[in-house]
Amino acid sequence: MNIPNRITLSRILLIPFFILLLVIPLDWGELTIGERVLPVSHLVSAILFIIASTTDWIDGYYARKYNLVTNLGKFLDPLADKLLVSAAFILLIEQGLAPAWIVIIIISREFAITGLRLVAAGEGIVLAASQMGKLKTWIQIIAVSALLLHNFPFSYLGFPFDLIALYAAMIITVVSGVEYFVKNWHVMRDSK
Repeated sequence: MNIPNRITLSRILLIPFFILLLVIPLDWGELTIGERVLPVSHLVSAILFIIASTTDWIDGYYARKYNLVTNLGKFLDPLADKLLVSAAFILLIEQGLAPAWIVIIIISREFAITGLRLVAAGEGIVLAASQMGKLKTWIQIIAVSALLLHNFPFSYLGFPFDLIALYAAMIITVVSGVEYFVKNWHVMRDSK
């Protein structure tokens, strides 16, 4: 249990706090941003989500810089990302900020890749995240953040950055999932 893995675990441990901030009806007031209203609880949730998401970059940087990459880290890091992003997307549906069909596509891809990783693990193979998968994660994080912030600061300009980011996240999620399966199809083909 090295430092990068502990940072990854901290990301997982922040998820329940993030969920509680969005689920419990906290009346902390609202901020008017352009033509939109941003509940302060959503602002605080967005900040916590961004902090938790930033640990993804920190643990990876630290693991590579000090040569602390482990199989546990290769397993925990994408799992932490999937748990955090899936929780956020599901809560965005509940808040009326994201359409369910897009979230279903995104989460379905995550389950499919997790299934592939489990098959690989059963064969003694650890599948690390690809560059496209990392890009997918960051675009998802940007989309979730923009949606939690009710499109701030773009709402002042009337520019739908949050929706563009959400659609981009869906497209990159599907493309990266297809790439991951094509690249690692041998795992499924050769499994016992």
